[in-house]
Amino acid sequence: MFLSTLDLIVVAVYALVLFALAQYVSREPKGAQKNTEDYFLAGKSLPWWAIGASLVAANISAEQIIGMSGEGYRIGLAIAAYEWQAAIVLIIVAKYLLPIFLKREIYTMPQFLETRYGEGVKITMSVFWIALYTIVNLTAVMWLGSIAVNTLTGVSLFWGMAGLAAFALAYSMFGGLKAVALTDMLQVTILVIGGFVIAWLTMGMIGGDGGVANGFKRLYTEFPDKFDMIFEKDHFAYDKLPGIWTLLGGLWVLHFSYWGFNQYIIQRALGAKNVREAQKGLVFAAALKLVMPLIIVLPGIAAVMLAAPEMGAIDKGVLDTATDRAYPEVMKIMPSGLRGLIFAALIAAIVSSLASMVNSISTIFTMDIYRDYLSKDKSETHYVMIGRITAIAAMVIALFTAKPLLGNMESAFQAIQEFTGFIAPGIVAVFVMGMFYKRTNSAGAFAMLAVTLIASYGLKSFMPDFPFVNRVWITFLSCLLVGAVVSHITSMPKSGQPVILGDINFKTSRSFNVWAIVIGAILIGLYAIFW
Repeated sequence: MFLSTLDLIVVAVYALVLFALAQYVSREPKGAQKNTEDYFLAGKSLPWWAIGASLVAANISAEQIIGMSGEGYRIGLAIAAYEWQAAIVLIIVAKYLLPIFLKREIYTMPQFLETRYGEGVKITMSVFWIALYTIVNLTAVMWLGSIAVNTLTGVSLFWGMAGLAAFALAYSMFGGLKAVALTDMLQVTILVIGGFVIAWLTMGMIGGDGGVANGFKRLYTEFPDKFDMIFEKDHFAYDKLPGIWTLLGGLWVLHFSYWGFNQYIIQRALGAKNVREAQKGLVFAAALKLVMPLIIVLPGIAAVMLAAPEMGAIDKGVLDTATDRAYPEVMKIMPSGLRGLIFAALIAAIVSSLASMVNSISTIFTMDIYRDYLSKDKSETHYVMIGRITAIAAMVIALFTAKPLLGNMESAFQAIQEFTGFIAPGIVAVFVMGMFYKRTNSAGAFAMLAVTLIASYGLKSFMPDFPFVNRVWITFLSCLLVGAVVSHITSMPKSGQPVILGDINFKTSRSFNVWAIVIGAILIGLYAIFW
C-alpha cells in the first residue's frame, strides 16, 4: 500500500463531493420524470463550459494518462501529436460538422446515417459502435485504471476494475448525460491540478537545488531524443509515428473519426443549447488540449530518470518491459497528501470516461436498436430504464473481457490506436462523403465500410512493417475512391437523403475565430521548437 491515511482521506473527500454534486445536478422538479432527451442529451441545455470540460474529461482517461504517459517514457514527446493535432480537429469539427448535426436534430451518429443512407447502414454501424465501445474502449479504460489502483493500493486487478465500474455507475446512471457533463468541470479541474502537481514535482526532483526550470533543462539535455516531435526513418518508433507523415497523413483520419463522428465524444455537443454554445465548448476543449502533454507525457519522460530501475532497462530507447506502469511508478514517489490528490485526478479521469462511454452505449442501443426494432411505442420512462439497464450490462461485459483482451499487451495505448485504425478510414469516408457529396448512396457507403476492412487487413498482413498511420491514410483514400465509383454506377440516393447545405450557417463568431487563430499559432510554435 503506497497510499497513506492522508491520501485516502483526500480520495474519499473527492468521491463524496463528486457523488453529491452528481445527485444535485440530476434532480428534477417535484413530480417530473426524465424523458429520453433529458437522459441522453441533458435536455439540450448544456452550456459551453460544461461541453468543453466534458469533452476533455471523456477523452482523458486511463488510456491517455497511463498509456500515453507510458509512451512518453518509451518514445518521448512525439506521442503528444495525439493531443496537439486534436486541437485543430476540434476547431474544424466545430465550424463545419456541428452545424450539420444540430440542424438535423439528431440524438446519435447512427441516426444521422439512417437519414443519409437508410436503415441498413444505421443498423450495421449501431452494432459495430456498441461492440467497439464495450469490448475495446471500456475494457481499455478499466484495465489501465486497475493497473494504477493495483500499483498504489495492492487491490487486485479484477477488484480494481470492479470498483471503478461501480463508482462510475453510481454517480452517473441516475442523471444520464447531464450528471456526467455538469460534474466533468470538477473532474477536469482535479485532473489539471493533479497533472500540474506531478509535472512540477517531478521536474523539481530532477532539478535538485536548481528547481523546476533546471529539471526540465537537465531532462532535455540528457535525453534530447525524447523531445523530438518528428522522427527520422531509423528511429525505433517510426512505424508508430512516421516522421512528417504524422502531420500529413492518417493521424488526421484517426482524429476526425474520434472527435467528429464518435458518439461518446460528440454527444456532449449534441446536448448544447444551440450551435454557438456548442462551438464555444469545442474551442474551449481545443485550448485545454494544448496543455495535456505537459500533465500527461512529461511525467512519463521524467520516469526515465526517476523510475527506470523499477520499470526496466533501456536499450537504445526500447524497453525490455511493458511501459504502462510509468505513471503509477512516478506517483509512488510523490509526497503524502499530494499523492492522494494525483490519485484522485487519475480516478476522476477514469470514471468520467467510463460514465461517458456507457451513457453513449445505452443511447445507441436504446434509441437506435431497442426503440426502433425491438419495442416501439413505449413510454419515455421505459426507454430511460432500458438505457440504465444497458449501462450496467455493458460494464459487466467489459469487466470480464478486459484481462483476456489486454492483459498481455506491451502498450495498450498503441494497441488501441492500431485497432481503431482498421475501421476509422471507412467511418470518416462514409460521413464526409455523406455530408459533402450528394451523389453518395447506401451502396457506396457499404463499399467504403468493406474497403476499410479489406485494405487495412491486407496492408497489415502483406506489409507488416508499413507504418500504421500511413496505412490509415492509404485506406482512407481508397475508401473515397471506391465509394465515389460505386455510388456512380448504382442508383441515385433516395429523395431527401443528400444533406442540404444551403440553409446551414457555417459562419462562426469573432471570438471563435480569434481563439482558433491563437491556438493554431501556438501549435505552429510548439512544432517549430520541438521539431
